[in-house]
Amino acid sequence: MRNIGIGIVGGGYMGKAHAVAMLAVGAVFGTGLRPRLQMVCATSAASAERYRADYGFVRATTDWRVLVADPAVEAVVIASPQETHRDIALAAFAAGKPVLCEKPLGASLDDSIAMTAAAEASGVANMVGFNYIRTPASQFARQLVQSGAIGRVVWFRGEHTEDFDADATQPANWRSFGAANGTMGDLSPHMINAALALIGPISSLVADIQTVHETRPGATGPARVTNDDQAQFLCRFDGGAMGHLMFSRVAHGRKMGYAYEITGTTGAIRFDQEDQNAVWLYKAEGPQAERGFRKILTGPLHPDYLPFCQGPGHGTGYQDQITIEARDFLRAIETGQPVWPQFRDGLAVMQVVEAAHQSHKSKAWVEVSK
Repeated sequence: MRNIGIGIVGGGYMGKAHAVAMLAVGAVFGTGLRPRLQMVCATSAASAERYRADYGFVRATTDWRVLVADPAVEAVVIASPQETHRDIALAAFAAGKPVLCEKPLGASLDDSIAMTAAAEASGVANMVGFNYIRTPASQFARQLVQSGAIGRVVWFRGEHTEDFDADATQPANWRSFGAANGTMGDLSPHMINAALALIGPISSLVADIQTVHETRPGATGPARVTNDDQAQFLCRFDGGAMGHLMFSRVAHGRKMGYAYEITGTTGAIRFDQEDQNAVWLYKAEGPQAERGFRKILTGPLHPDYLPFCQGPGHGTGYQDQITIEARDFLRAIETGQPVWPQFRDGLAVMQVVEAAHQSHKSKAWVEVSK
């Protein structure tokens, strides 16, 4: 067991989540590497110092270059806006330091291609932060699919829907501008990643993307929203299954609508992140009158549940997903073996996002580049 110095770029919502996860992961999982919070980077000196004091970092900075170059920082977590991911990751890989990057991998497909190339050339551990697929319930669902518990998969429906921008009178903010901050850049990567993890690669798709609230109140009058509020696409997977994915930030009533349904030739699976500790399983067996979906509550027999709690049905939460992610990152560093999802998996998501944009513009089915 040895210590490893962690630097986190960004101290806000996700920066805090990663800091807490790094503080907890050794106790929860008994990891061979024990994180030490060496440095946090934020945009202002005041916020950087506040994060340092609140989370327990040794030092703080307003320059990510200082963080990456610091010899005490042995691994880098990127929890800053998408447009900053590329430069930080490339600098960290050039310094031979492992990187855990929040989703989406980059602000564009070009960013993601460059980041993946740098990651693979460096030979060091690299991961993308798709945390929702790490719930014990979704890990169990993945096992069910891969074991053939519902037969051959023929259909997948997935959504990531929330309502944080549903109110048209809400003033414009950073989410209102730039493709990377729209629904296709912000929400869709999570559910696309789920589809790829659960079903496999997507071969082709046809997409429709829409801005519902085209203007929002601004400081000096109406501000034009430059990105999308909702989107959907039909797709075909390499294995032959049909799919429908939808994404929205204006879906009234949905707080964490990360949900999917998987239909196979002998059964089906349903999951909803708003009830993240349960999987619904249907098997086409037994008397017809007794068939139906049954609710399976996660417990110690399901993946990554027991380290948090010994009681079935007690449940895990959002922060636990990030702690599982931290364990996987540390394992990749310690063993030198790849741990899913790597940067290449983040690139695969961005290739689907790019194909969706191309399809919307051409109003036609398009092939997803591989």
